[in-house]
Amino acid sequence: MDLRTTPNPLIRGAVRSLKRLNDRHPWDHNQHFHRWILRALPSRCESVLDVGCGRGDLVAVLAERIPRVDGIDPDPMMAEVADARFRGDPRVRIHRASFEEITCGGAGDSNRATARYDAITMVASLHHMDLERALAAADGLLRPGGHLLVVALTASRGPLDTAWDALNVLANPVIGLIKHPRPATAESIDTDMPVRDPAMGFAELRTRTRAVLPGARLRRREGFRVTLAWQKPPEHPHRPRARSGGGGPRSQRGA
Repeated sequence: MDLRTTPNPLIRGAVRSLKRLNDRHPWDHNQHFHRWILRALPSRCESVLDVGCGRGDLVAVLAERIPRVDGIDPDPMMAEVADARFRGDPRVRIHRASFEEITCGGAGDSNRATARYDAITMVASLHHMDLERALAAADGLLRPGGHLLVVALTASRGPLDTAWDALNVLANPVIGLIKHPRPATAESIDTDMPVRDPAMGFAELRTRTRAVLPGARLRRREGFRVTLAWQKPPEHPHRPRARSGGGGPRSQRGA
């Protein structure tokens, strides 16, 4: 049962009541995880790619401490808004492009396909893409030792997902009261952000992700979100092979 779409009138009534409370004490579920991303960046980070950058909220946070930040978004309006926001800032480059386009050398930049990043971030954008292709593309664009940091949305596809959703429904207004204790005044609701419902539950996301990126760490989190963190294995120094027939000790492969 998905608490967000259930037809049960009692549950829907309770959800509506909680929504009214949430509207009075709102908080941004995506920006909430910006601090997690900053903490998880590599210690020596010179370049970051933000995939699905939207208006550039995370790009702005990253650019305060990273020398080079690239943002991409396939939505024309989002890319235009982000580009205008950072126009003239030499640290930031914004492109209207999909992840697939930049890995194929698109976005009007012939060097884009060979670019390498110390970190790649995705916030509420992974479910807009083909999972395996997006993860493989991230692997290809990361430098050895680089970090992939994802804040994802999942669907409710089992008892554990439903239970976690229920905890989030109850915790959401509490977090809102802490973050935004004064009731919000009436404001227009911005509906320009592209929206798509996730199709995959947590267990499926974890299984499919680890098939592409072994060792990826996924966690259910507050705000109906999931975090995914993966570090690309570092390269090992090249060791020359021992000459055949020499009778000397065998060369050892790096661990």
